[in-house]
Amino acid sequence: MIQIGVDFGGTKIEAAALDADGRFLARLREPNPGDYDAAIRTVVELIVRVEAEAGGQGTVGLGGPGSISPRTGLMRNANSLYLNGKPFDADLEKALGRPVRMANDANCLALSEAVDGAAAGEKVVFAIIVGTGCGGGVVVDGKLINGANGIAGEWGHMPLPWPKADELPGAKCWCGQMGCLETWVSGTGFRRDYKAATGRDLTGEAIIKAMREGEAEAVAAFDRYVDRLGRAMAVACNLIDPDAFVLGGGLSNVGELYERLPRVIRSYVFSDVWEAKIAPAKWGDSSGVRGAARLWA
Repeated sequence: MIQIGVDFGGTKIEAAALDADGRFLARLREPNPGDYDAAIRTVVELIVRVEAEAGGQGTVGLGGPGSISPRTGLMRNANSLYLNGKPFDADLEKALGRPVRMANDANCLALSEAVDGAAAGEKVVFAIIVGTGCGGGVVVDGKLINGANGIAGEWGHMPLPWPKADELPGAKCWCGQMGCLETWVSGTGFRRDYKAATGRDLTGEAIIKAMREGEAEAVAAFDRYVDRLGRAMAVACNLIDPDAFVLGGGLSNVGELYERLPRVIRSYVFSDVWEAKIAPAKWGDSSGVRGAARLWA
């Protein structure tokens, strides 16, 4: 059995073919053209090409920004704004000539890592993306939880919990709200916070390097970041008490997070004891495309 996964990112679109054991049979990527019709064509062409390399047709799953509204059938909440208000899954199915299952990128991360990744064998898994944006996904007993309205795990667009005076009202988020987690604990939010404190606009990698070299302002920015991420994760603990957290995105590669987050979470969680696994995604940048393929599992 061949499973095709498509990872629809803001800058690139990747398609891959997996066999029944999760091995890659083919893998290709193209730049995201930034236009709706061209994006549909790019996805279809990639699927055709990976199936040719894999030697047969497969089921097709796609992970990307936003989600399909169960009421209207139209895309919503996508930071690739040209997708919003469009029947993306229906148009893709029409162009491809077969069914397509779709989920957001954080859900695909969660599914990939719960099936055979860093959280394999865990009952309740909460996956977090801390990259350019901030998202979340929930898997219970190996099954993706979408929710009644298709928004389960939309963690990036709740407010920062237990805010301090200087964190209010927070920056305006692209979604229209103020102080969303995405404005604080995404890689973009980390950079924004450092720039607000120092006046210097550095990449996340440069800030982490400076922190490791002992620069006081970078150390302070990372301290604030760990506290904010830990507060947010404590809310997830109070709500669903996951057995495992899996982190993806650029900041998931910062090893110091895994050393420091448990102490912060324990100080906010509503319990006398708290333990859970916190790990980076086993499959790294491949988790999105693997999870998309697993939407038919």
